[in-house]
Formats: sequence, C-alpha cells, structure tokens
Amino acid sequence: MRFVASLDRTSSVPVVMVPLLLSVNVGLFFWLFYQSQEPNIPVNMLFRSGAMYSDAFNRGEYWRMITAGFLHANPLHILGNMLCLIIWGGPLEKRLGSLYFTVVYAAGLVGGAIASHISHGATPFLSVGASGAISALLGALLALQLIGRIRLDWSFFVVNISLNIALAIGISRIDWGAHLGGFLAGMVACACLDLLERVFARLLRCKFPEFVKMNGFVVFVIVAAYCWNNPLFPLSQQNIWVLALGAVVVCFTAVKVTDLILSIKKGLAVVVAALALANAGLVLLWSSALAQALASLCTARLKIPDAAAVAVAGTCANVDRSIMIAAAIVLLTTTLLYWRVFVRGIADVGFVGGALRAERARHPGL
Repeated sequence: MRFVASLDRTSSVPVVMVPLLLSVNVGLFFWLFYQSQEPNIPVNMLFRSGAMYSDAFNRGEYWRMITAGFLHANPLHILGNMLCLIIWGGPLEKRLGSLYFTVVYAAGLVGGAIASHISHGATPFLSVGASGAISALLGALLALQLIGRIRLDWSFFVVNISLNIALAIGISRIDWGAHLGGFLAGMVACACLDLLERVFARLLRCKFPEFVKMNGFVVFVIVAAYCWNNPLFPLSQQNIWVLALGAVVVCFTAVKVTDLILSIKKGLAVVVAALALANAGLVLLWSSALAQALASLCTARLKIPDAAAVAVAGTCANVDRSIMIAAAIVLLTTTLLYWRVFVRGIADVGFVGGALRAERARHPGL
C-alpha cells in the first residue's frame, strides 16, 4: 500500500479532523466503559447514548444517524475503526482539506445509516460504530483515483476492499449495509465535491484558505441550527423549502463577498477579523440558551473541586456577564489562533490576493 505520486499541492495542509475524530470516538468509548465497568458496552446503554435502531426513522429520531457513528460496542470494534481512520483518513484529509473531509465523513455516517436501515428491512436491530463513515473515506479515495486526482497503487484498493468484504461475509454481527452504504456515499460525495470545485472555478476568483472554509462552515451550521430552533414563522413543508432556498442565496452571497474581499489588498486580514467577530457573535446569538444551561448547572448540586469553586461562584453570580466574557474569550482565542495569518494580511501589498487567484486558476476541481 504505497503512494505512487506525491500530493505536492496539499502537502502543507494540516490534518485536523482525523485526530479530533479519533479523540472524540475513543473518549466516548472510555466514558461508556467507565460508566458500565464492562469492556462490552451493554445494549441498553448504547441505546440510551444514541445507537441506531429499527424504529428510529418512524419516530423521527434522525439524529441517531450521526450519534450512532460515535459509539462502539467493544475494544476490538473501536480499534479496527480507528486504525482505518488513521490509515485512510490522514491521506484523504491532506488531499481534500478539513472541510471537504468532514463532508465526506458526514455523508458516510448518513449513507451508512440509511443503507443499514434498508438492509435490515422489518427485522429489529440496533447498530453502532463509525463503519459507514470509515468506509466513506475509502470510497472517496477510490473516487479520487478514478477521476485522476490522485494516483495510488491499485493493490491499496484491492487489499482494503477485499478485507472489508471478507469481514462482512465472515462475521455475522458486522453491518454490511452500513459498510456498503458508507462506501458508496463517500464516492458520490467526493465526485460531487469535485464538480462543485469545477463550478467554483468559473464563479469565484480566489482559492479559499482552509481555515476560512472550515470556520465559515461552522458559522453557517450554528446559525442554521439557531434559525431551526427559533423559526420566525411555522415550519410547514412549503416554508422549509423557502427557508432552504433563502439559505442557499445567503450562503452564496457570503461566499462571493468573501471571495471579493480576499482578492483585494489586505483582504485576508479583513476576513480574519470578520471571522473573529462572527465567532464571538455566535455566543451572543445563543445567549438565551446558554443562560438557561448555566442556570441549570448552577442550581444543580455538583461536586466541584475547591480550586474551581471561586470561578464557578463568580460565573453563577452573574450569568449575563459570564456570557459576555465567554464571547470576549472566543474573540480573543480566534484572533490568537489566526494571528500569523492576520499579520500576513496586514503586511500584504497585493501579493496574497494574486496568489489566491492564481491557485484557483491553477487547480480547477479537487
């Protein structure tokens, strides 16, 4: 399993989501292990934690398509999935970047859950594991190979796909529907992203830095969640389509405005400042929900270490002030995180925009 060609234009892209997903999956498994004191997590605990089951769709519990992908039944289960996440996910994230990698992973979670539900039919089942998302990573690598975006030795795919098929056939408890659905979802998602990038090559001037894409996506998701939970009018089926169309228009407008700003002198610094303010604004946007959550925690009798007691008491004494402080901390953290990029943008005399425009022209597609 070796790379035949280097991936020079993405060699500097940091791998962020793979270690983050690895930490979340392993952390959740050990949390359930700590609660159950059993290496084989009990079925009832997996169900309460968000496992996928036969009546989930009928009851409108679509969120289980995501949560089930972060639960694992035993040490061997999580070891196999996390090993594949490292082997397949690292090269894929370097090639696609964090945002598109996240899209492929999410497509695998959803596609795997839907395929699993269809494959079980009317048979009762309970399913957990990141298998659908992990298989999507392999499917995306194959899609990149087929459209000529990477060159891997074909033995890489023969070995890994054959191993997946052998495991699905040989072990009865493996959810082959999730594996197959996730694999196909990863291929389709990767092909669609390549098509989207080709369209962007005609509509946009600049190639967006990865942190701009990822941070912008996070802002969009959190604002969309707020609008969904706080609708201005009843969410009928017709209204949902209107909202979806409105969201597309707003997103494209924001993307195009960002594109134009990045293309001008010192535009990169302006975008960094806008993202820092937007991140802080998200805290204020959810201030009511955060205030309720803080109030609940403050009234609950939790065992708090003496060292943290003063800080907790100060937080509970004035919840509104604490939320403002949290927004300020988010603003400062974002600024520090992007400080080098911000300094580069401040010192720009026009070369940054030119480089981003050249990068867009040089690499249409993924």
